[in-house]
Amino acid sequence: MSLSESETYCLDEVRRYDHDRYLTALFLPPEQRADVLALYAFNVEVARTREIVSEPILGQIRLQWWREAIEGIYAGTPREHPVVAALSSSCQSHKLDCAELEALIDAREADLEDAPLADMAALEGYASGTSGQLTRLVMSVLGGNSRALDAAGEVGAAWALVGLARSVAFHAQHQRIYIPAELLSEYEVERRHLLDLKPSAGLNSSIQRMIGVAQDKLANARADRNQITRPQRKGLLLGTLADRYILAIRKANFDPFAMPAIQPTQTLRLAWSAWRGTY
Repeated sequence: MSLSESETYCLDEVRRYDHDRYLTALFLPPEQRADVLALYAFNVEVARTREIVSEPILGQIRLQWWREAIEGIYAGTPREHPVVAALSSSCQSHKLDCAELEALIDAREADLEDAPLADMAALEGYASGTSGQLTRLVMSVLGGNSRALDAAGEVGAAWALVGLARSVAFHAQHQRIYIPAELLSEYEVERRHLLDLKPSAGLNSSIQRMIGVAQDKLANARADRNQITRPQRKGLLLGTLADRYILAIRKANFDPFAMPAIQPTQTLRLAWSAWRGTY
């Protein structure tokens, strides 16, 4: 299946910046793969905002650019950008909701704040609004019913929580904390020690709580698997990868500074899950 120039750009961007999602996309039906990769490339653009701007106001400007780009797609005046071009095609083909794409951008405003979120409810909201929302959009492309969309939201949110747990050291090095203030207080984790990359039992307990919520979400997503078609389950393969990362986090006793480097994902593992219809 040949790709357009904009679709090839999206594939390359996702492969470079979001390799796990890129691998899962390889198992999607060929006629829908490019549309999903366009969504993933759009997510890369907004998710990397904090990393590529020098101050919050520039991040706001970048996110606003993408809001206006989405508006342009639905107004029939798409901006000249390869991701916009590919995403425009996806929106037209699958009648994606403009508000759902804009919500994904809005959720990324939290990344521009240095203060941690207040509590677990707020963190779950962030996880659902970012990765959860993205995975729901992917399931929309795959034609999922309401149960499939709910499962996608749960898998996506779980993926975000696992990713945040794995990225504590990276975020701390950049003076950012995603562990909720509620957990930091409950487990007596001093923020300055966390930002100085100092381990503590309380920090491990905080990570364990986050992983516990992620596992609950994965369990919810798998509860009614038979109501989701086998092709649509391939849009939920992030669940298989989440299990792998959770196992590594547990082996490190939930210490975010002792987590071993994960070996590159074996495509065979995903192929086995895809063939069995599991996630």
